[in-house]
Amino acid sequence: MLPATGRPWLDQLAAGSLERLLGLTRLDHAYRRLGPSDDCDEFIAKACAALDITLHFPASELAHIPADGPVLVVANHPFGGIEGLLLAGLLRRVRPDVRVMANYLLSRIPELADIFIAVDPFGGPRAGNATGLRQSLRWLRDGGVLLVFPAGEVSHWQRGHGAVTDPPWQEGIARLAQLSGARVLPIYLYGNNSLGFHVAGLLHPRLRTALLAKELLNKRNKKVALRIGQAMEPAEYKDLTPAALTQFLRLRTYLLGAMREELASPPALQIPAACGPSAEGDACAREVAALAPEQTLAAAGEFAVYLAHAAQIPSLLREIGRLREQSFRAVGEGTGQDIDLDEFDVDYLHLFVWHTKKNELVGGYRLGLVDHILARRGRKGLYTRQLFRMKKKLFQQMGPAIELGRSFVRTEYQRSFTPLLLLWKGIAAFVVRNPAYCTLFGPVSISSSYSPVSRQLIMDFLQTVELDSELARCVRPRKKPARGQRCWGNTELATLGEIEHISRLLAGFEPDGRGVPVLLRQYLKLGGRILGFNVDENFNDAIDALIMVDLSRCDSRSLERYMGREAARDFLAHHVARRGEN
Repeated sequence: MLPATGRPWLDQLAAGSLERLLGLTRLDHAYRRLGPSDDCDEFIAKACAALDITLHFPASELAHIPADGPVLVVANHPFGGIEGLLLAGLLRRVRPDVRVMANYLLSRIPELADIFIAVDPFGGPRAGNATGLRQSLRWLRDGGVLLVFPAGEVSHWQRGHGAVTDPPWQEGIARLAQLSGARVLPIYLYGNNSLGFHVAGLLHPRLRTALLAKELLNKRNKKVALRIGQAMEPAEYKDLTPAALTQFLRLRTYLLGAMREELASPPALQIPAACGPSAEGDACAREVAALAPEQTLAAAGEFAVYLAHAAQIPSLLREIGRLREQSFRAVGEGTGQDIDLDEFDVDYLHLFVWHTKKNELVGGYRLGLVDHILARRGRKGLYTRQLFRMKKKLFQQMGPAIELGRSFVRTEYQRSFTPLLLLWKGIAAFVVRNPAYCTLFGPVSISSSYSPVSRQLIMDFLQTVELDSELARCVRPRKKPARGQRCWGNTELATLGEIEHISRLLAGFEPDGRGVPVLLRQYLKLGGRILGFNVDENFNDAIDALIMVDLSRCDSRSLERYMGREAARDFLAHHVARRGEN
């Protein structure tokens, strides 16, 4: 134990020459020069002015701090001390009822004793920490604001991340949120301590704590940038386990940190060709009317779903191409041509939703019967082969399959889920009639209009949680996506476990509030497995996730939604019997 300094808030640290080495003497002198303060707000203002440390953040984000009710504020811990003062001062601009759970050493500063709840980052579950947690829970239940640094320790080198970042966050913070029913507000602070600090920490973690005073003084004349996220309502996290909520909050906080770089790097402007003119409405209607009755697969109200060969619908096919391009451009995709048609459209089947009263196209899907295409044109006849190199073994494993792609819903109908549901009911109706085709596969686009970090997060989650590692060996992308910025590890993603949690994270990060693409989530709900990723340079650099779904192994409730109860039962029974025979 080092000798006491004789000053209450520096007790248990160091003395004499060691004080000078660690910066304690300078810190004590700086503290004494501040003079007396009437309250913590005055002390915080004086301390920040003396150090000439200022905060920089978008002024509009101050409104993200809830004006009333219990709020748990979670933040990363890059500096190990000064951020507690800075954030306490910031939060108290909006809410005077702020308490800070922080290192017990900081709570020894007399002027801060009333707002700090002391914990020992090295103390584990000992009684002192338990007392701090009880005080924190009581404060939240009384409707106050609690600022916490869930890492419990300052950011330092993390081998699993390959970077200086917070160590794993403590699950106790997630339990505080769940027990109190507080809203959770994430804040991310940019910055880092010195290289010497991190080298010392590699020798022993207590050296980091010993050097915190010196690091605080190193922040003189600095501007500390931060981002304030949107508060998370209790209903958003009630279904998460403490472990999953801990990872969710950490990721939500660190994603805020990625925003500065994203905003500084807007995508390059591309000027596509104007979309082509609408096809003659009467000609399209005549082609639909001429289809055989058995080509109607489903209907609901004023909508009907049809399946046709390209040769049967020449005018409508052009309208399909026009509306494909139009709807894809609206989400940052598209070919850039006036219409989206290619050589594969001739051989593939076209599933489409038609508005029977307005006589107009609503949405569509392209279906390729893989066995027919392979027999007629070989693997080069598959659209997916333009994106991925695929071994014969993949097709042997899949058996009869349908390649799906080019799914779209006309812009005017995208607020309704009915068109997409009908497209899926149309696919289900075809599969019920042709039960051998129980496997669906094809590319699902992740638009370049998503921020790079969001696309990386989606890919990493799918790679970690949803990859079919055996079949993935049969697939190689034509252009592999570059490795992007990451602020997570595979363990964190595996703990989250579900794509819906990733979707919620993105919704809190993407400027337009959108989550994971709906179609991708839909495939995963049906048990879809990921085989690989490719960058499609001909589709505005969208990332294609190659996905495969074996409908014969879906749970019956999922299939019933699209097939109906009796048809789903018969379909599954057919495949159970088939597997038994084999």
